[in-house]
Amino acid sequence: MPYPTDETRWIDGDHDIASINDAIADTVQSPQHRRAWLRALAVAAVGLGALAVAVFGVFWWYIGVWGVDVPVMWGIAITNFVWWVGIAHAGTLISAILLLANQAWRRSINRFAEAMTLFAVACAAMFPLLHLGRPEFFYWLFPYPNTYGYWPQFLSPLAWDFFAVATYGTVSLVFWYIGLVPDLGTMRDRSTGLRARVYGVFALGWRGSARHWERHQTAYLMLAGLATTLVVSVHTIVSFDFAVAQLPGWHTTVFPPYFVAGAIFSGFAMVLTFLIPVRAWLGLKDFVTIRHLDHCAKLMLTAGLVVAYGYLAELFFGWYSGDPHERSLIASHLHGRSAPLFWTIIALNVVLPQSLWWRRARRHIAWLFVLSIAINLGMWLERWLIVISSLEHGLLPTTGGAYFPTFWDWLTLAGTLGFFAFFMLLFIRYVPVIAMSELRELVAHRRPEAP
Repeated sequence: MPYPTDETRWIDGDHDIASINDAIADTVQSPQHRRAWLRALAVAAVGLGALAVAVFGVFWWYIGVWGVDVPVMWGIAITNFVWWVGIAHAGTLISAILLLANQAWRRSINRFAEAMTLFAVACAAMFPLLHLGRPEFFYWLFPYPNTYGYWPQFLSPLAWDFFAVATYGTVSLVFWYIGLVPDLGTMRDRSTGLRARVYGVFALGWRGSARHWERHQTAYLMLAGLATTLVVSVHTIVSFDFAVAQLPGWHTTVFPPYFVAGAIFSGFAMVLTFLIPVRAWLGLKDFVTIRHLDHCAKLMLTAGLVVAYGYLAELFFGWYSGDPHERSLIASHLHGRSAPLFWTIIALNVVLPQSLWWRRARRHIAWLFVLSIAINLGMWLERWLIVISSLEHGLLPTTGGAYFPTFWDWLTLAGTLGFFAFFMLLFIRYVPVIAMSELRELVAHRRPEAP
């Protein structure tokens, strides 16, 4: 079996497994990148502080500080919620679905993508809770018995989102942690002092015995199967927030697959946005090769084509329905009030990704990085178009209105970006960013047997 040229150094020779441990563990243990890491952490901490201020403002003055009003009662908060949930999809797709499909190339990027999933889910979960109006009573969403019988309203999309995101986040956390246990054992054995004790606690007594590996693989595959269903279900439920409403632009059955494809599209874009600079910064080019980036670009192109089909289907069904309200909204998108936003989205999400048909573009690192940022921006604008433009249009001219985000809206968005970057930096510093145990397993399986 021929091996890629840029990976042979980790497959051939007698010392390759030790080299994998040294190269990856050193990114955690070595002080080489500490100064740059501290500067990046300080910048992210500013964003984290902005989030604390924004959340305090909402708890103190409630959502009146946002730009939401009748008829636009869902603003940037719900736009951000759908966007962050979408970003969280790539980690589960890379880890769970590609694991079940026996795709070995996922092993170099799955740990990084899984961490992104956890922090993106945390960012997403904030917005429905803040949007409750009285966020201090968020625990009313729990189905707990009480004297007055205040059970959650299970017909409300907020209740659906709560259970969907909570389930997805819980399974993703357990799946990530189970995959991390062997590497925590390795870090424990390579560390000393307090750090060794901390790694030892979280390694759960891992010794790498045959019994440990058997139970680990069984649990890992079971969780992968469970997480695979959640990739489809969680964003389908999010799409039902809109599809069940009798509003032009929302009431359509194309939303579930359309939202799932868009989530995978934006998720892979965010993976590349963070992975490309981290790959260069930590010197991981021998593990995250051009071939891995090429595969991510292919999957991103595939998801992008489904998203493009969703745009076309949305326009066609709106026109074919004959509903004057739907047709009016389509006219607004094509050549009316929302046309500049709509055509910007088409350019970012449909036109630019077509460059990925060419192998040279898929393997051009600078272009992939620029394209990933453009897609992230385009998918956020798409959520704006769905959430806000539809509410602005309404059913009647007299019910239309304009939405203008306030300082607190933008501060909350900036704060979640800081939150995401802050915890990703902590992850990079204290946890192996690449699954050492899975790469060792790959090397052991591919190494030729002795004669």
